Amino acid sequence: MEAPAAPHNPAEPGSVQIVVTSPEQMRELGRRLAKLLRAGDLVMLSGELGAGKTTLTRGLGEGLGVRGAVTSPTFVIARVHPSLGDGPPLVHVDAYRLSGGLDEMEDLDLDVSLPESVVVVEWGEGKVEELTEERLQVVIHRAVGDTTDEVRHMTVTGLGERWASTDLSVLAA
Repeated sequence: MEAPAAPHNPAEPGSVQIVVTSPEQMRELGRRLAKLLRAGDLVMLSGELGAGKTTLTRGLGEGLGVRGAVTSPTFVIARVHPSLGDGPPLVHVDAYRLSGGLDEMEDLDLDVSLPESVVVVEWGEGKVEELTEERLQVVIHRAVGDTTDEVRHMTVTGLGERWASTDLSVLAA
């Protein structure tokens, strides 16, 4: 078994910095994050291509106990994964190909899905912030260029009252 993700000192209140060294650690981080999520939560994922956004979401899906393989929804834009139990469904959105802001996102009816689902949006910065002031922002940094470096430096920040009393340091455990 691999060592858990290593924590760093938080960059700001309501933030935790985490170092992940493998895809399995990224999935495990997603499973831990799922324990903090509930219906109505919006999670925005940012990072370069290949940073691990979909791998993290795959772990979220496992932790939430949803149906269907969590894969990148790049070409379908959004996928809904119903819960196999009594938890919320997972709505997984890839906004990479969308150029507009919230107007273009409105066609996806995320505002309708949000209250009863966990909504995860890859590449959502500048596009979905207006859905809610209460969201979790996850920024993933990785080495770019011709590299086999699996190390990811992540910053997880809770915004709004929903996240004000949530201890995000448990993600680095």
